[in-house]
Amino acid sequence: MEQRLSVLTLAADDLAALRDFYTHTLGWEIEAANQDIVFYKLNGILLGLFGRKDLAKFNNQDPEGSGFRPFNMALMVNTRAEVERIYDELSGKDVEIVQPITEPAFGGCYFLFADPEGNIWEISYNPLIPIDQSGNVLEHKSIDHL
Repeated sequence: MEQRLSVLTLAADDLAALRDFYTHTLGWEIEAANQDIVFYKLNGILLGLFGRKDLAKFNNQDPEGSGFRPFNMALMVNTRAEVERIYDELSGKDVEIVQPITEPAFGGCYFLFADPEGNIWEISYNPLIPIDQSGNVLEHKSIDHL
């Protein structure tokens, strides 16, 4: 099996509200959509938003459950200034900031925000994870600091 990811789909309790957040608050362009699902083309992968019950049915799972979501999603940038710019932009749009800009011991900086359904996004400048001009990760230089 190839080592890659093509689509990441988030379950939505309120698909219309989540679609509005990603489209209008974050300013992302919709790649494809209908009344049941929305796709945003990122750098080489698609982010899908799908109704929780419909996604659970598709996955043959129980749609009930709450609390901790065992993942976060990260958008890597090349500079601290870019982290600060995005932080200021989202703070001005009444986005829930889960953690303000933080400087980890290994360098760089990041902050966390939540979409309207509590999915956590990390905006991060990490000198150990360089990215190309399209935002694609080039390598991860070390995990010794973790």
